[in-house]
Amino acid sequence: MELVELTPLSGALVGLPGVDGLSTEQRKRLTIAVELVTNPSIVFMDEPTTGLDARSAAIVMRTVRNIVNTGRTIVCTIHQPSIDIFESFDELLFMKRGGELIYAGPLGPNSSELVKYFEAVEGVPKIRPGYNPAAWMLEVTSTAEENRLGLDFADIYRRSNLFQRNRELVENLSKPSSNSKELNFPSKYSQSFFEQFLTCLWKQNLSYWRNPQYTAVKFFYTVVISLMLGTICWKFGSQRESQQDLFNAMGSMYAAVLFIGITNATAVQPVVSIERFVSYRERAAGMYSGLAFAFAQVYLLFSALLSSSLMYLHSR
Repeated sequence: MELVELTPLSGALVGLPGVDGLSTEQRKRLTIAVELVTNPSIVFMDEPTTGLDARSAAIVMRTVRNIVNTGRTIVCTIHQPSIDIFESFDELLFMKRGGELIYAGPLGPNSSELVKYFEAVEGVPKIRPGYNPAAWMLEVTSTAEENRLGLDFADIYRRSNLFQRNRELVENLSKPSSNSKELNFPSKYSQSFFEQFLTCLWKQNLSYWRNPQYTAVKFFYTVVISLMLGTICWKFGSQRESQQDLFNAMGSMYAAVLFIGITNATAVQPVVSIERFVSYRERAAGMYSGLAFAFAQVYLLFSALLSSSLMYLHSR
């Protein structure tokens, strides 16, 4: 929470996008925080600043920079970055249309390494003082500029010293050291099944406690429907003198289970549809198993026990 600067919002509701809860920028930081729970050594991000204004984008990228300063590696695609955002990166992997690599190396202070590389190409115009290096590199390497200069920047990169250094670096890093050992994980999840269950149960408790409208309406309908069916089937269970009496008792049980089940299943669908996407993301991040999440849905037992108790007392 401190790393992504969300400590002041630790008790806030996430809410629905565009309706209530966290803003778009805060949601992006929360998404990053969820991925950091499993303590990954490398994080991949796809355009984290898309849809944000300049201030919000700067906050998100400051969070990304904080994560990098902890020793983690972040591979991030970026779209039309400002100068400040572009300068927050350490290295750049730059491809032209078609996927051919034309630069892979450090940016340097104030993008000096990038600017020095492209300005060394004959015919490339110098960057103007204060101009955005990200916009400049796109302009000087465009297809129109390649046709005008009669150059292929991908071929220039393959013949550069930078390419040779990168290839040697890849070859050296591809060979494990003699004292290295293979990674071995004793289990898929960092916590035991019981710990996963308790965590999911705690999360579900907060989720439904913070949704009093759904919870109150659900229990209200459960009580009303149980009392109504119990009144209709008054003392059916105590009448067992004939075959028809048994059919009446079994039919009342069937009607109660069917009616309560369909009502609760219909009411819970909007809530489950939202939680499902969250659970998919958290399970993909390795936070817990699907079985632990399913067992944590024990809140359903309360409405079932309440309905069964009321029906039983009225049908005795």
